[in-house]
Amino acid sequence: MIKKSLITLSVLLAMTLPANAVEPDEILEDAVLETRARDLSRQVRCVVCQNQDIDSSNAGVARDLRILVRERLTEGDSDPEVLAYLVARYGDYVLFKPPWKPITYALWLAPGVMIIFGGIAVLFVLFSTRRRRNSTENLSDADEAEIAEIIEKSATKKNMVEN
Repeated sequence: MIKKSLITLSVLLAMTLPANAVEPDEILEDAVLETRARDLSRQVRCVVCQNQDIDSSNAGVARDLRILVRERLTEGDSDPEVLAYLVARYGDYVLFKPPWKPITYALWLAPGVMIIFGGIAVLFVLFSTRRRRNSTENLSDADEAEIAEIIEKSATKKNMVEN
């Protein structure tokens, strides 16, 4: 019983590991070049997938990009040269970490701006709630008498309905 449970747990845990889409015919014979190719593939975004690197994407374009990366490496390109080649063809979008330049400022600054605006919105809601709460505590005697009268009338109507 315990043995079956351990086997089942092992299979379930193995299913949670990230699956690489690299096919056997893509793998380079040189282990060093293959390691570099895998590292580069994790830095490059699949142009048709949503936020997935080409190393783990099964899309045809991702396969083409993996092959292209490996071809460039076997031709002797350095890692920055391979990335520059991909950016020249597909733009900065292809990189998970685009460079800091005027056209990508929005990509880099948007998260911080969103956090700041979110914090301001939260503070605004908190202060407006507190202000509303304080305004109900400062009722005039006439307002309090009117509220008491309304509560009394509703209690009377409720008693009449129940009887």
